[in-house]
Amino acid sequence: MDDRTARWGPTAAIGAGVIALCYGFARYAYGLFVPRFSETFGLTTVAIGVLGGLSTAGYGLGLLVSPKTSARSARATVLLAGAAATAGLVLMALAPGVVVFGAGIFVAGCGAGLVSPGVAQVIGETVGARLRAQAQTWANTGTGLGLAASAFTPLLVFGWPAIWATFAVLGAAVTLIAWRTLPRTGSAGGASGTSRGMGPLVLNSVLIGVTSAPYWTFSSSRLTEAGLSPVAATWCWFTIGVAGLLGGSAGRVAERVGLRTANLGTWTLAAAGIALLALPAPGLPGALVSSALFGVTYMALTGLCIVWATRVFPARPARGVTWSFLGLGAGQTVASPLAGAAASGIGLAAVFGLTGLVALIAWSQLDPRLAPAEEPVPAGDHPVPGFTLFR
Repeated sequence: MDDRTARWGPTAAIGAGVIALCYGFARYAYGLFVPRFSETFGLTTVAIGVLGGLSTAGYGLGLLVSPKTSARSARATVLLAGAAATAGLVLMALAPGVVVFGAGIFVAGCGAGLVSPGVAQVIGETVGARLRAQAQTWANTGTGLGLAASAFTPLLVFGWPAIWATFAVLGAAVTLIAWRTLPRTGSAGGASGTSRGMGPLVLNSVLIGVTSAPYWTFSSSRLTEAGLSPVAATWCWFTIGVAGLLGGSAGRVAERVGLRTANLGTWTLAAAGIALLALPAPGLPGALVSSALFGVTYMALTGLCIVWATRVFPARPARGVTWSFLGLGAGQTVASPLAGAAASGIGLAAVFGLTGLVALIAWSQLDPRLAPAEEPVPAGDHPVPGFTLFR
């Protein structure tokens, strides 16, 4: 057996652990603790939004830097991501005031931006081609692991600084394990592949951002509006994370049925999961089913984007993942305030119904010009240098 094939499991597992740290703790846990942060620092709604924007700004900076750092050393990029996430958590835990707290949010966001391109590049360089798609999608499920691990922490009786300090200790441990166990990687050199086929990938990613933002931002409010308790809403958040772990199977499904078929099937389930919250009274069973469908499809869709990106840029997966995740972030940034504005006029239930319909736009990928690349695009297959929107 090819040694690169034999060791894909540990590499994907370590990548998932660092992703869990950077997303589950350093980026997404902020939203769970907003009431406690507001109480400690006397935050207004505007201040909460500004702090959330600092996380997004750090995330964007990390994404923009990651292709260059990954080209030098993908392994070092992953370690830098873990170190940044841990440092940000430490700053937040020890912050004497809101300025240092905001700096911690920004640094932690940088780690989240660095980690996915770095992990994708490590896997691209160290895992054999036959199992590379599976390794990519399983590593990506680290986000679900982090969400599940942090879901119930707001219910703990400890103060949030103690919880954040615990996150930081776990972050240091995960980063140390990654340093000891991640395989060595070299420089990717100047081989960057081709940008042919990047347009459809970015459009797909923007659509993920547009349809996921209302769920991430307003699903808890919608469940409360529908009569569920805060504890029930916490169980739904936990369900998103646990179900997300199943999204790792998307790589194997794509290998068996093709990337476009896997993507469209996942989009259809995503639309159903989102639209369930449009029901007048989904109840706890309906809410849990919706959470499970959202969790598994969100992780699957982002994992399939990574597979798609590695086929567009087979030599430099980090570059494709960066563009994909920038598109996802742009979609989320635009959609969240739009969903909030729409909710004030037509209600949250209608917003989720419309969002489910918007998800079905993905079926436009039946057009070959919008379809995912089923095989890596040959580096010399593009006759004219530059960017071509459709493959």
